[in-house]
Amino acid sequence: MKQPTKKTFEVGQDETIDQCLDRMKKEGYMPVKRIEKPIFMEVESGNKTEFEPIFRKIIFEGRKIE
Repeated sequence: MKQPTKKTFEVGQDETIDQCLDRMKKEGYMPVKRIEKPIFMEVESGNKTEFEPIFRKIIFEGRKIE
């Protein structure tokens, strides 16, 4: 069975970016794109609702090393 040429890798909560990149390399992928998505939390103050960023999700898109 042929492996996919592209795959996404998400940096885990207890993982550094370097650890994620090492994991990609061990699986035979090199990073070609980095995506950061902010995660928000609803905060109510009085009768007003605001959204505050609490952390960011980092995702790498990898391409198979040939």
